[in-house]
Amino acid sequence: MKQGLTPHSTPTVNDIARVAEVSLATVDRVLNARPGVREKTVEKVNQAIAELGYVRDTAAANLARGRVYRFVFILPSNSNEFLTSLEAQIEALGNDIRRDRTQLSFVRVAAFDPVALADAIAAIDVTAVDGVAIFGPETPSVRDSIAHLKAHGVTVVSLVADIPSSGRDHYVGVDNIAAGRTAAHLLGRFVGPQRGKILVLTGSMLARDHLERRLGFDEVMGRDFPHLDILASLEGRDDPDLIARLMPGALHDNAGVIGIYSSAAGNEGLLRFLNSQRSAPRPVVVAHELTQLSRSALQDGLFDAVISQDTGHLVRSAVRIMRAERDRTPIHAAQERIRIDIYLKENMPL
Repeated sequence: MKQGLTPHSTPTVNDIARVAEVSLATVDRVLNARPGVREKTVEKVNQAIAELGYVRDTAAANLARGRVYRFVFILPSNSNEFLTSLEAQIEALGNDIRRDRTQLSFVRVAAFDPVALADAIAAIDVTAVDGVAIFGPETPSVRDSIAHLKAHGVTVVSLVADIPSSGRDHYVGVDNIAAGRTAAHLLGRFVGPQRGKILVLTGSMLARDHLERRLGFDEVMGRDFPHLDILASLEGRDDPDLIARLMPGALHDNAGVIGIYSSAAGNEGLLRFLNSQRSAPRPVVVAHELTQLSRSALQDGLFDAVISQDTGHLVRSAVRIMRAERDRTPIHAAQERIRIDIYLKENMPL
């Protein structure tokens, strides 16, 4: 039997205070990770918690204190379907979890603009926010802004594109190098033994997710499909109009393109171009993110495969992780792992 407990009794904060020989106020500070407690005292309290087998009822504690979680998502301002879906998932989940005393909001900043992103992070009121999920580029100014949030006790997760050199707490998204490897394997298999060129369409090589996808793609192409000539990345900045303008020149300057890897969110502009070239030989196309546009492209035979990640899972996972960090409770890694989904015409979900 644990020290000082009767059979079937549940340890309380009073038991922790008694066993650790400290005040209830000290126990509360330790449980809530507040400053002002000596390291030796923290160790005594944690030892008492382990000895007693105390499990904190965070929901009851938060309700008693009237606590409300406030989480903010910072997203690029591009209007592509993937971002629109993320936005919709944030709004839908926010409506569902209001009863759990959790408020979600989002702000949009110029895509691929680290200065604008750093300014948006710096503008956050650290006294009114518990956690921030950031989808944006990794630069020194962004890292400094994240450090400011962390210094004031705000939980930070990177979303879709990691920012590992910052002080962020967790990354929520697919393994983008593995996603690029997957794209290369699919494209190489679909093309087969014929020789030719592969065009890689990306958003910006300053974006870590796009860069990592390219690295994974090149690794597998060079290893398993050396007969294919992989062209330099065509940067479309996820701008459909820009991509539609760039594509004719890119194919004119590079005769013999038999495959296209659309590694970012430029599907609308790419599809405009492909639809205008219906009479020409169709290249094999592997793209990213299952949206209404890419579903139609699969159905019409303009895309051969789509690599995707579930936007609902991304948002739910980010919120669960930020709450767990605030409550100092375990994070279930398997539950929060974002899968790389592969869709063909034959297996698109309804």
